[in-house]
Amino acid sequence: MTATYTFDVFSSLDGFGAAGGDWTGYWGKQGPELLAHRLALYGEDQRLVLGAHTYQDFARMLAESTEESDVRDPWVTRMITLPTIVVSDTLEEPLDWHDATVARGGGVDVVRRLKEESDVPLRSHGSLSLNRALMAAGLVDVVQVTLFPVITGRTGMDRIFEGAEDFDLELIDTVQLDGRTLELTYHPTLHG
Repeated sequence: MTATYTFDVFSSLDGFGAAGGDWTGYWGKQGPELLAHRLALYGEDQRLVLGAHTYQDFARMLAESTEESDVRDPWVTRMITLPTIVVSDTLEEPLDWHDATVARGGGVDVVRRLKEESDVPLRSHGSLSLNRALMAAGLVDVVQVTLFPVITGRTGMDRIFEGAEDFDLELIDTVQLDGRTLELTYHPTLHG
């Protein structure tokens, strides 16, 4: 039996994973239901899988943050304590992360192996290029998009599915959080 792999990503309505300008984290739309829901998601036994750039971005944000900042929300604190695999051919251990290991090689090969060997589900937050490649290889079982009620046309950064293959999505679940944010959970299959 293979472990389930979830690609978990935050998105603006127009498909960006982040924004510049005067937007804050979560586009300023985090609320108590969202934060409690995220903590419950990350409270389950699982292994985190990150690409090298996402790991470096998270590690930098955490190092620059204070205990009171939204970077240190309880679900993020839980996320950084999960056993974590960072896919990289350039990073060296030890990593500045609680329980992180570097996995050498291409992301597709690494995750294919992890899916066969892991006794807990696998989850990746962000890591856009890694997850686009994994989706194309048919290794992503669940795409979980937290859709924030914003359009970041001028300031949007990191188009989530830029350059991705075409996919059909089977809706598995929807959750409305704080009366404004949607979590959409899909099973993806290559189109055609």
